[in-house]
Amino acid sequence: MMPEHERGLPRPNTVAGRILWVYVVPIVLIHMLALVAVVPWLFSWTGVAVMVLGVHVFGQGINIGYHRLLTHRSFDAPRWVERGFVLLALCCLQDTPARWVANHRHHHKHSDTQPDPHSPLVNFLWSHVGWLALRNEGIHTLSSYQASVPDIIRDPFYRRLEKQPVLVFWAYAAHALLYLVIGAAAGAALAAQGTDRGVAALQSGLSLLVWGVFVRTVVVWHITWSVNSLSHMFGYRNYETGEESRNNWLVALLTVGEGWHNNHHHDPASASNQHRWWELDVSYCEIRLLERIGLARRVLPPRHLRQRTLAADAAGASAA
Repeated sequence: MMPEHERGLPRPNTVAGRILWVYVVPIVLIHMLALVAVVPWLFSWTGVAVMVLGVHVFGQGINIGYHRLLTHRSFDAPRWVERGFVLLALCCLQDTPARWVANHRHHHKHSDTQPDPHSPLVNFLWSHVGWLALRNEGIHTLSSYQASVPDIIRDPFYRRLEKQPVLVFWAYAAHALLYLVIGAAAGAALAAQGTDRGVAALQSGLSLLVWGVFVRTVVVWHITWSVNSLSHMFGYRNYETGEESRNNWLVALLTVGEGWHNNHHHDPASASNQHRWWELDVSYCEIRLLERIGLARRVLPPRHLRQRTLAADAAGASAA
């Protein structure tokens, strides 16, 4: 645990005043655009439904794609499946794959100590979002990427995203435009008789854009950030892991499994965070479904199941 005199201090290697405007501006802007949802004219149950569905679908680009597949390599997948998850993650506007993976691997290596990028031992706000606002030379340099994510940056696709990070914003803008167009087309097609089709199209398109893209993005952000903050502050522990990770049932529910965070820190290589019967890990169920239909391979079960399998194999070999 961080010594008392170090709590509340900025992260190591952060440069005072070096605000990462490339992060701060989009975070503030998307929050402001999401607030437009309070306008009654933009409300629609279709928009809300699309938002809720999108939180899960696009959120799995982070949970399964960036986290369990790229960061921990807890299973393998065909390249097009991996790219599909990455595209979903890019549409969450949560950084390039190399930067996201580097941050998370750095977190596991230095969890809740001074070099941890987002420990709540500083304070809740820092771990939730504040750490994104300041440049951290320990993780925002090419040398740090070469040290922590060599497997990512050697891939030409991911390397191009690092060289041209503006592609992340183009991907986000393209999918936002798609929502707008589909919403407008649906609104025009379903307009009631006597209703101005142009107005119906505009209303439907903007509703899907605001709710399905901006509100959904903000919700996914805060759900993801809650793993860094709430799951290191509140909950129970199955294991003594040498840091402050917790199993938080609310975060686990919102993140479909990521909130069993103490389990994850105990065994980060596993594709599953479910170590007790009630610790439902929906993301793991979906990975196993991908495995059954041939879209995932070498799915790594929890350590206690791996050890049980090894013991059974050893017993069988002895008997033979």
